[in-house]
Amino acid sequence: MSQPLKEQPSLPVHRAFVVQFRVEANLERDRFTGRVEHVLSGQSSRFSSVEELVTFFVRILGQEQWPRGP
Repeated sequence: MSQPLKEQPSLPVHRAFVVQFRVEANLERDRFTGRVEHVLSGQSSRFSSVEELVTFFVRILGQEQWPRGP
């Protein structure tokens, strides 16, 4: 008898990030400055714009080495 497939988590750990904004950041004035870290790998980057922040997300999520399961 085959076992049922494990349900994929809706918030998998390989897609978890910590975003920390600097005191000088002012999101209303498009001053996105801070640091972002990928929880699973520990890779991190500083950013000074929303584009740099999104670029980090895209780079990390585009890596195929992360597991698909929990």
